Amino acid sequence: MTLSATEVWSRLLDRARQELPEQTFRTWLEPTEALSLDGHTIFVGAPDQFAADWNDSKHSSLLASYAPIALGHPLQVVFKVHEERRERPQMDFFVAPLPEPPKPALGAAGAATGGVTGGAGSRGVLSDRYTFDHFVIGKSNELAAAAAQAAAQAPGKVYNPLFIYGDTGLGKTHLMQAVAHAILERDPAKRITFVGTEQFTNDYVTAVQGRSMPEFRRRYRETDLLLVDDVQFLKGKEGTQEEFFHTFNAIYEAGRQVILTSDRPPAEIPGLEARLVSRFEWGMVADIALPDFEHRVAILRKKAELDHLELTIPDDVIQFIAEHIRSSVRELEGSIIKLLAYASLKKSDITVDVAREALRDKLRSAPNERGGAGTGAAGWSGDAALTVATIQSAVAREWGVTPDGLKSKTRTKTLTVPRQVAMLFCRELLGLQLVEIGNAFGGRDHSTVIHSLERANESIGEDPAFADRVKRIRSALEALRS
Repeated sequence: MTLSATEVWSRLLDRARQELPEQTFRTWLEPTEALSLDGHTIFVGAPDQFAADWNDSKHSSLLASYAPIALGHPLQVVFKVHEERRERPQMDFFVAPLPEPPKPALGAAGAATGGVTGGAGSRGVLSDRYTFDHFVIGKSNELAAAAAQAAAQAPGKVYNPLFIYGDTGLGKTHLMQAVAHAILERDPAKRITFVGTEQFTNDYVTAVQGRSMPEFRRRYRETDLLLVDDVQFLKGKEGTQEEFFHTFNAIYEAGRQVILTSDRPPAEIPGLEARLVSRFEWGMVADIALPDFEHRVAILRKKAELDHLELTIPDDVIQFIAEHIRSSVRELEGSIIKLLAYASLKKSDITVDVAREALRDKLRSAPNERGGAGTGAAGWSGDAALTVATIQSAVAREWGVTPDGLKSKTRTKTLTVPRQVAMLFCRELLGLQLVEIGNAFGGRDHSTVIHSLERANESIGEDPAFADRVKRIRSALEALRS
């Protein structure tokens, strides 16, 4: 009897389940799926490239060794990314495949869109995870969440447009898609268009070049709910802004809902036409800030519940992660992923000590609640850790100023330039969020930080001598990572 790929894989998994720790099996092998069988090679789908590479290096040989007994002949196991799951968000990484396919974003004709595709890795598909039930509400996001729920209950009638802004990884896209899920649950025939600003621009350019503007306008303007991610990227694109202005007007005047996200409020987006700023402020402008400790704990517990990890990750480990990882929701979830991978590699239970070792890089550079550097950063020295304080000390020393000067409110060029460079290093080398950087440099708001980062990059691109100077400091700082 010839076995199918699914049956072959099932036999190998049954053996692996007996041999491997339960945590390892659930984390790495349970989310996989047999794709095809080609002679003595089975191709197995993994959720993303990281999972495919990990399974190939850690489990392929082991699984192949089971084949002679389980199947009666040798077999090579090859992992690859499951094409249908390639676009799943990273936060779905440790969840077994869902029984229902994700809901497509719908275009004007009510069919799954091909031309109007989503940005930020969604490709026009709504994530099944991005619902109100899965969104954890706290002080930092309660206004935005309440506005989103109101918009979902009465689309086009209250809070239209809904403009949600905040730093990266705090849940803006989650809330936006949650509205779409709620509307589709009540009326599956509703037409939903979810798109990133860059994709809107690309579609517009393609339509102009292909002389297909009527089709472009039909697809974008004849929709019941328009979701647009990262509208800050409209800056400087005059033609795109013109078309977006008319698209917005068409949907708004028809009484249909528009939801927008950005990393800053409308009035602080540089290069955005005043008429667009005005329209973006017509409805509700709500921000999402960094979660506090209690909120972070709730987010981690929700993550564990959704991924069936309640018994795997003890509560003291959750509290430990919440206490030390403060930058964003995405960073919290990334820490869980890294911890699970590390514990699986070491074949150990998850404890606070294991978490401390697995997340040592994140803990070393994590700022405290007030935005300062972590402990142990005494200043700029050859054996110092890479922290906000060491970056400030290194840059201050290079420019002949003091670290306190970089954190002061003084705006003279003597301090402004090194302050911008130090902020750039904090962003690029430590991966800090805009709010964290602002707090570490005297409590500046995130729009000021954005401007500083842009100016630093512009100076690097315009002045080779300045670029070399920055490169030299960067090399010295990067050496502290080793």
